[in-house]
Amino acid sequence: MQDPRQRIVITGIGLTAPNGDSLAEFRGALLEGRSGVQPYEIRYVGPTLAGICRFEATRYQKRKELRKGTRAGSVSIYCCQEAVRAADLDLEQVDRRRIGVFLGITEHGNVETENEVYSLGQYNNEVKYWSHHHNPRTVANNPAGEVTINMGLPGPHYTIGAACAAGNAGLIQGVQMLRLGEVDVALAGGVSEAIHTFGIFASFKAQGALAEHEDPAKASRPFDMARNGIVVSEGGAVYVLETLEQARRRDAPILGEIVGYAMNSDATDAVLPNSERQAECMRLALERARLEPGDVDIVSTHATATRQGDIKECAAVRAVFGNAEGVYVNNTKSYIGHCMGAAGALELAGNLPSFEDKVVHPTINVDELDPECALPGLVIGEPREVPQVDVILNNSFGMLGINSAVVVRRFVA
Repeated sequence: MQDPRQRIVITGIGLTAPNGDSLAEFRGALLEGRSGVQPYEIRYVGPTLAGICRFEATRYQKRKELRKGTRAGSVSIYCCQEAVRAADLDLEQVDRRRIGVFLGITEHGNVETENEVYSLGQYNNEVKYWSHHHNPRTVANNPAGEVTINMGLPGPHYTIGAACAAGNAGLIQGVQMLRLGEVDVALAGGVSEAIHTFGIFASFKAQGALAEHEDPAKASRPFDMARNGIVVSEGGAVYVLETLEQARRRDAPILGEIVGYAMNSDATDAVLPNSERQAECMRLALERARLEPGDVDIVSTHATATRQGDIKECAAVRAVFGNAEGVYVNNTKSYIGHCMGAAGALELAGNLPSFEDKVVHPTINVDELDPECALPGLVIGEPREVPQVDVILNNSFGMLGINSAVVVRRFVA
């Protein structure tokens, strides 16, 4: 087992979001205020809104492979391949058995099962028409497993079911496996194919938590008085994580260093968040990073644009950071909606370039700030140039009361 204090760095990021298919495109959209939410229609639910990705799936997969596999698998493959490319990692020069794939997901298998049940209904429910691809498509490890087959990686792989905290959970698992000495490289992050299952839309609609707005780009509006729910989105973000020692050995680009993390549970309600437990999660992540709240420059919020969810998180942030000067707060879902299992990983990725450009991207669509969400340092409407960005704390929470926080520091040798 390696030293648990072993430094873990980020050397590459591959992503697809509703408003960009690379880190540069995504960051550009965040600084320019470009939303990726658009009109969408899905059976049984009808016209709605969603964040839809447009990445070039055939860049890394043949059409036959796309037909056999899943959307989540395709998102994962694209993101992992792009991450390896961004990290300048030559797979021919490393031991592939020492590369692990750890991807967070909110749910998996619903899309394929819904599609098969629907198709079966067109054939008088004759089960001979049920796809023989169904089982490998729906097993929980599918997205990460599809990556290993596509990239020829015989090392460990699995997915981490952590509701909407899954993107952070994937990163945390990657860090832990590196520190355990189980792998030399971790492909870690989160993915989501959520827009392809009508069930998630129908459930949020029944709950009164599905966003509506005449202008799709303004539908996702965390912290705004007129917010009315979640915009369901798909996406993915995968990081190449390595020990600092290995990254230096191959002269890899270093985008940041993961210095702290925490996960805990509300243990109180399946849906309503617990701000005290969220605050505890942030404090534990900072403690492990050996940082004080005032050391943080950006708090990337989870806020989904549900009334109580935003209020509870703001109370937690206020409890931890109080009126700390120089702590800026933003939100990325206002641009892309809720990418579920990919949310935390994408939101962190959108903020990482701040280490270099010293700009905090804003929260958009806040026309009238809810007083209960009025946080010191909340950046609204326009990007904020700041003197320095050294530390980012990334929040990501999920149903059944699962909370996560990841702390990333600007790399200093």
